[in-house]
Amino acid sequence: MAGISIPGVTDKYKTNETVEKLMQIERIPLTREQQTLETYKKQQDAWRDVNRKVSSLRDSVKSLYSFENPFNNKLTSSTEEYAVTATATRNAAYDTFNIDVIQAATADRFLTAELDEDTKVPAGTYTYKIADKTVTMRWKGGSLQEFSDSLNRRGNNLIKTRVIGATRGKKTLAIESLKTGEANKLSFEDDAKTFAETTGMIIKVKPKTISFGTARSELSAPPEDKISEQRRMPAISMKDIQVSGETITVPPRAGYKISIPDSVKELPNYHLTLTIMQKDTPDITVSLNKTPVAPVFPESGSASFRDITIRNAPVDASLPPEPAVKPEPLDPIETSAVLFAVMNDGSEKLIPTDSILTDSETKIDLNLSDYRGIDALVFRNRNTGKTFTVSSTEAFNPNENLGFIPQHPITKAGDAIIKYEGITIRRPENTIDDVVPEVTLNILDKTEKTAKISVKPDVESAKDALITFVGKYNQAIGQINILSQNKQELIDEMDYFTDEEKKAQREKLGMFLSDSSLNTLKSNVQAITQARYPFNENAEITMLSQIGIATNASSYSGYTPSKLRGYLEIDEKKLDAELEKHLEDIKNIFGYDTDGDLIIDSGIGYKLNKQLTAYVQTGGIFALKTSGLDTKIKASEQKITRLESQMEQKEADLRNKYGQMEGALNSLENQQTTLSNFSNRGNKE
Repeated sequence: MAGISIPGVTDKYKTNETVEKLMQIERIPLTREQQTLETYKKQQDAWRDVNRKVSSLRDSVKSLYSFENPFNNKLTSSTEEYAVTATATRNAAYDTFNIDVIQAATADRFLTAELDEDTKVPAGTYTYKIADKTVTMRWKGGSLQEFSDSLNRRGNNLIKTRVIGATRGKKTLAIESLKTGEANKLSFEDDAKTFAETTGMIIKVKPKTISFGTARSELSAPPEDKISEQRRMPAISMKDIQVSGETITVPPRAGYKISIPDSVKELPNYHLTLTIMQKDTPDITVSLNKTPVAPVFPESGSASFRDITIRNAPVDASLPPEPAVKPEPLDPIETSAVLFAVMNDGSEKLIPTDSILTDSETKIDLNLSDYRGIDALVFRNRNTGKTFTVSSTEAFNPNENLGFIPQHPITKAGDAIIKYEGITIRRPENTIDDVVPEVTLNILDKTEKTAKISVKPDVESAKDALITFVGKYNQAIGQINILSQNKQELIDEMDYFTDEEKKAQREKLGMFLSDSSLNTLKSNVQAITQARYPFNENAEITMLSQIGIATNASSYSGYTPSKLRGYLEIDEKKLDAELEKHLEDIKNIFGYDTDGDLIIDSGIGYKLNKQLTAYVQTGGIFALKTSGLDTKIKASEQKITRLESQMEQKEADLRNKYGQMEGALNSLENQQTTLSNFSNRGNKE
């Protein structure tokens, strides 16, 4: 039987090949449109890429003149960083100051005695108090670790506990206040107090008070007052002072000194207290102003006999003549500065007593840790119309007045105490931000010697920002060059490109050769970076080239094609020197106010930002380019869809026609074979 041919399958007459060749001709418009679409997409990607690079440059430019510009950044340094460090805001003034750390702020941290590791904490209500805040836990009973875990969950950022292995088979429980400062002492109430006592964490103590300054024998004349006084004003003395019981009466222009017992000075954490009460008395300046400047002598007398009177010679005391001009009258004095601490070096420190001129009794509380080296107290009543009643002085430990003291303290609650330029300052926390304007001090430990804190400009961050700006600028210019010129060396010069990036850039080379917008942008930004910006008459730095940033910053005199492409170079040595000397000028050339309205309206950064924004903003030049290509891409995709549909129909028609033709040929061939077979059979017969 003759071979069977199925149209479109056996392809006996090569109809598939014929159809495919015909379709290749038919697909030429489709192929051309697909290539056009691919070109549109590559152009759109190129516009987006240059948009990203120019946007990145604009962001870098804005950072050089905005409020967050790096030229305002401040760096701090400390010569004693183990004890005190500092951070400064952008508004901090350049300054250098001295800090002595007397002590860092601490919190109460107490330990129990060593307990058996299987010790149980009894059920009860456990209350812990820090200042005016409390933590209360109703405990059902359990082990030390269970108690610690439960209390930590309820600690409310006030307290923290942990169980510490002491010796084999022994544990201790540590309870720690999370609030530093002398005012934030940890105290125990309810069953917490009982448990703390039974475990040896705290013990009862009796308050101990030492009184002194109640006997006249303890008083001595005050040191000479160094404050300049009015002429004829009586000197301060203790001759009119009266001591009665436990009070001292100090009339106008009187004073005394009390030495502090050595037993008190040697006690840590002690306070001194005394009370002062004032009473108005007749002002002594009234009577002093009535007192004659010179003595008045009586008449020398006379004798008379009949009509004759003989007068005695006037009294002659050989005194200097009365001054021609009478002295100025004395002015009354009223001051609250009456109490002073005498230090062991003889210097004096005023003890604030601002409220003593009121009608109420004033209590003075001195923390001896604030007056290290105190030797005595001096009371000087410089007032001319005030009499003061002063109580005896008492010394006590405020910790002991709680009735309990820790038996195994790790640390006790205390304020941070520092000296700023010799002024003693106390704060409850180790972060102090209200002493030096715009500077935060971080207290870590006691200083062995005076720490010098310096606030200086952050030159490194300014330099990094300028280097970033130059890098972004060159990337943007490089991309513009590649898109607007058809020179292979533009890509070869970019030594930071990877092989894949170079391949991708070759496809973009000269893509927008006929588009003037990129060349216009490049020309404008080059003009801006090369211009002068004299922000004031005395400006020393007005151009980028003066700080070592230019197209030929290295001052190389030979010909280099890359220098003609508009890239910026950095002379790092020159930049470092100018940043150290003219940081403020460099800041100003990037942005300054020309009309005094406090709004930056000129400078390299301002003008570059304005120029670049026109290209990268929503609705800007680059956006218009990409949106225009969007329209073309959509139209091309629609055309391709239509052509593809036409090609499918055309191919189907061709295959149908050629299939019918092949079927007809197969039929004729079969008929011919049948006739041949019939003829051959007849011949044999």
